[in-house]
Amino acid sequence: MAAARAGHGFRHAHKLHGTDEFSSVFAFRRVLRGRFYTLHYRPNGLETARLGLAVAKKIVRRASGRNLLKRIAREVFRLQREGLPACDLIVRVHAPTASASRAELHQDLRQLLSRLPSFPLGIAISA
Repeated sequence: MAAARAGHGFRHAHKLHGTDEFSSVFAFRRVLRGRFYTLHYRPNGLETARLGLAVAKKIVRRASGRNLLKRIAREVFRLQREGLPACDLIVRVHAPTASASRAELHQDLRQLLSRLPSFPLGIAISA
């Protein structure tokens, strides 16, 4: 609870909701690829970054594995959100992660987030 009070929570306002929000990010067609994760991004014109997650059953068969990858992505986003540019992000898994350690998964996503370009505040690009 202390982390949520300190501004590091993962609130409703920090999530992408609905097909139209996901579609607009995919339509913007800006992508960063890491070893395990793919990061789609689009400036959103808001004051904070928002996160959407997509982990395909084709890549990670077991629900427990998909849930772990989503937990890791939410945690990395939660800790780095305040330093991120104001954009909508979708994290996808594009490579099998069975042999990867949690530290490798954390590091891969941190590196992707650090490579995001900065956008001026208030800029929203229509798709």
